[in-house]
Amino acid sequence: MSKQTFGIGIIGCGMIAHFHAKAIAAMEGAEVLACFERNPERGQEFGETYGCQAYAELDEMLANPAVDVVTICTPSGAHMDPAIAAAKAGKHILVEKPVDVSIDKIDAMIAAAEENGVQLASILPRRFNGGTIKLKEAVESGRFGQLSLIEAVTKWYRTQEYYDSGAWRGTWALDGGGALMNQSIHTIDLLLNVAGEVDSVCAFADLLAHENIEVEDTAVAILNFKNGAKGIIQGSTACYSEEGHAAEVNICGVNGSAFLKDDKFTHWEFREEQAGDKEFMNEFGFDPDAGGAGAADPSAIDFSWHQKNFEEVLDAIREGRKIPADAYEGRKSVELIQAIYQSALNGGAKVTLPLEKAPELRSFR
Repeated sequence: MSKQTFGIGIIGCGMIAHFHAKAIAAMEGAEVLACFERNPERGQEFGETYGCQAYAELDEMLANPAVDVVTICTPSGAHMDPAIAAAKAGKHILVEKPVDVSIDKIDAMIAAAEENGVQLASILPRRFNGGTIKLKEAVESGRFGQLSLIEAVTKWYRTQEYYDSGAWRGTWALDGGGALMNQSIHTIDLLLNVAGEVDSVCAFADLLAHENIEVEDTAVAILNFKNGAKGIIQGSTACYSEEGHAAEVNICGVNGSAFLKDDKFTHWEFREEQAGDKEFMNEFGFDPDAGGAGAADPSAIDFSWHQKNFEEVLDAIREGRKIPADAYEGRKSVELIQAIYQSALNGGAKVTLPLEKAPELRSFR
């Protein structure tokens, strides 16, 4: 039996929208039917490129009964309004990371989706590759024993031209932050997804290498997990590399250690070896000649991770079950990053989670 085919509408036609369109085109059971873009010329060009109808008014696109699902690709701080409009129009929603730039806005999006009986999914593509799935299974099955030290490391580079390319970049209102909220959020999400909830955080951040932006380009945080483990987050867009450094999630426990770079492992070591461990490393061992995915060039990411994310969400909608990586899951990394900003803007003061409200943010320079 063939899959139900979903008509997809893309909201916002910037760089990331092209990855969405390519991912959808590679899937079975989904088709890009429409796009909405405030800039008519860019919207028309996008529509011609991907063979879909371009709209200059969001309400008109949402009124199209052939559009079942929308993906939101607007700047990060402009996700809430189109998501709420789509929910009221009865469309299921996939939102590019972060879900939005504050927990208050995300809560409003979740409420609208629940009130209108639609699914609201976070786009967290690193969760859906085989290596990270295996890592989460190993933690949950107890192979690591008591978790001890945990790290999320994103040592990337962005030029000044990157920040100058859009007025929204590097602003609290629309970017929601810098190296953590924009670049490191996928790695931070994996850390939380694999290692569990954070109890408290102390952090420092600064703007070291860029100009004319409000947010950080370098940050470090020390985490205390509810399970007793200690953790570190490092995130930067000021770590020069021509090829780019792979993003890392490193998990250590009393019975094992696993070091993940992007979607491959440099270490997969346990006190008790299991059948299949060697075969697993043959498939998921790290290639030292591989550059980091999106580390130096944001346009260099592979759309296949998005494709897996979309396929999982659409299958869940077809089957009427809870979607993986929903907005509640996407909210977790935003809350932690906002706690880090609250600490960093207050001289490294300890911040306890959960946050009662979104913090007041001010420029790092």
